[in-house]
Amino acid sequence: MSLSDRLRTALRDSMRARDRVATAALRSALAALDNAGAVPPAEGPGGPGGPGPAEGPGGPGPAGLVPAGDEHFAGSAVGVGAAEVQRRSLTEAEQDAIVRAEIAERLEAADQYGPGPAADRLRAEAAVLTALRGG
Repeated sequence: MSLSDRLRTALRDSMRARDRVATAALRSALAALDNAGAVPPAEGPGGPGGPGPAEGPGGPGPAGLVPAGDEHFAGSAVGVGAAEVQRRSLTEAEQDAIVRAEIAERLEAADQYGPGPAADRLRAEAAVLTALRGG
């Protein structure tokens, strides 16, 4: 079972148990993994190097707009899922590095807070992630 699968299973369990600390840590770590799996936007309308939403090949302004796809939205894709792209698959090592970074962030923030309930919560979140990481 991959690390992300273990985190998802643990998230379900922590939500059932109403463990707020574990749920917060697991949601944050899974969001970081999901963000890392996102692919950069494609070249073209609205993407890097392409014309933005208010400009087309002729330059800025309505005269330069080239409607594509839907008549109501210039440059829109047509059909269910037409704008969806496959997410990048993270290796186990990449997943582990991201979770290690999440743990390190929590421990560093806890040290900055000093003694108190906020620091204790961050340390508890780090402990949840460390246990699921297997180290």
